[in-house]
Amino acid sequence: MPSVVKINVLTVPDEQREILEKRFASRAGTVESSDGFEWFELLRPVEGTDQYLVYTRWRDEASFQAWMEGPMKSAHQGSGGDGAQRKPAASGSTLWTFEVVQQAAPKQG
Repeated sequence: MPSVVKINVLTVPDEQREILEKRFASRAGTVESSDGFEWFELLRPVEGTDQYLVYTRWRDEASFQAWMEGPMKSAHQGSGGDGAQRKPAASGSTLWTFEVVQQAAPKQG
């Protein structure tokens, strides 16, 4: 069974970039212990777009859904230091889903 890749495309205005990156950094470690989790990357745009890519790879769709309904839901219900809900750093979001059909890694030796 092939792994499942989820790419969350986040539209982030320039003035919100640092906030978005700090929020991801503050949650470091929360996804790594999830059953079926295989990989995470936060990709910052370099030129030509204001869209960040949040890349995660999962053993299967069920593992991703379990994380979305548990740890991910809890993380997004967090609030700011004053108890108020934090404003999202992204102004838009789209989720793409892919199956891994080929992969390669550097040759050892």
